[in-house]
Amino acid sequence: MPLEDHPLRYQLANELHARPFPSLAAPGQAVFLAIKQPKDAAKRDRGLDRAHLLALLDRFGAQHPSPEATHYFAKLGRFHLKWESHTEFVTYTAFLENTAFPENNGDRPFDPAAWEVFPDDWLSAAPGLRITSAHIRYGAAPADDARISDRLSEWFVPESLAVSRVLDGSAIIAGDFRIDCAGHMRFAVFLPAPTGNRRIGRIVQRICEIETYKAMSMLGLPRARNISQRMGEVDVSLSTLISDLTGDLARPDETLGELLGAAAELEQLQTESAFRFGATRAYETLVNQRIEVLREERFKGRQTFGEFMMRRFDPAMRTVRATERRLHGMTDRAIRAGDLLRTRVDVDRSAQNQLLLESMDRRADLQLRLQKTVEGLSVVAVSYYGVSLAVYLLGPLATPLGIDKTLLTALIVLPTIGVVWLVMRSIRRSIEK
Repeated sequence: MPLEDHPLRYQLANELHARPFPSLAAPGQAVFLAIKQPKDAAKRDRGLDRAHLLALLDRFGAQHPSPEATHYFAKLGRFHLKWESHTEFVTYTAFLENTAFPENNGDRPFDPAAWEVFPDDWLSAAPGLRITSAHIRYGAAPADDARISDRLSEWFVPESLAVSRVLDGSAIIAGDFRIDCAGHMRFAVFLPAPTGNRRIGRIVQRICEIETYKAMSMLGLPRARNISQRMGEVDVSLSTLISDLTGDLARPDETLGELLGAAAELEQLQTESAFRFGATRAYETLVNQRIEVLREERFKGRQTFGEFMMRRFDPAMRTVRATERRLHGMTDRAIRAGDLLRTRVDVDRSAQNQLLLESMDRRADLQLRLQKTVEGLSVVAVSYYGVSLAVYLLGPLATPLGIDKTLLTALIVLPTIGVVWLVMRSIRRSIEK
């Protein structure tokens, strides 16, 4: 079409198909490994993860993925490798298909030898730490459910075993979510009826995702426990400061500084834990979604994967959520207390300013009175000089008029005082206007 495409159109469309499900033929087994760099996701060096993948591919002479690839699937020797790059971690899944499982008692259903597909020196050079690993066995189910129960009792810890029929009876999945002596989680998939290869691949992929997202979401629990202790200390200090607000504050400025310090520390804790707590919520949602799409049905009265998560996983997630809510609540409380204290300080200062203004008014009134007093004295002083000048001016006329000089002076005093008083009164009124 003669229409220009958005530059991200193909990239966004292909993103929906970036991680296809594997197609697996039973019987077989899968070994799954998730590696996370110890740094935060924002500081993660994806180049190191890619270099580690290329080191494995070069051992088998396999073709390299494109530089921007987040998914890779290829056959390496006797197994198929699936590699995925996620926000915080990378996963490696090796599928060993058509692996025979003898029925004799000497069978090792989760033989650690399957992990030899990942060389030891390559594992030791990984640019991160193992967040989880799982060994998954999938194959035809025995004809009798009792024999399945016997195998489950032999392979898993009964106390924590979770078993369920999934996808309308297409398979029976089981796992105890415990780390075995080889250091891996164990899961089993029994196929009671012929099941398509793509459906088997989806089931195995869902199990890997449930385990990985469960492990990643549990990272929020240690973080919540670590900050809870510090939050407790801050909470005691904050409660003391807030209770002091109801009494008389000797040094409100220092109290305000302590409140702002507590609020700043809580904000720092909130900033440091925001990504981990947010990621925990996201991973928890993914775990529940992955279990939901399996459409579980109970197997011989055993707990399902959903019930296991409700009993063992959900309490940890509730602890994380409660810690996050408590942290937000304490931060808001510290901010509100700071606002209240600032308001109280402002009110106290306003009262002090009011007292100061009243004192200034009293001083101004006193000054006005003093000024009026001085003004009266000034009238006398100016009148004195005025009378003196008038005597000097009219003195020569006293003898021709036959008036005594003393009498002339007496006659001039009152008019002079009156004139001076009227002039000064006029000046004061003009200034007051």
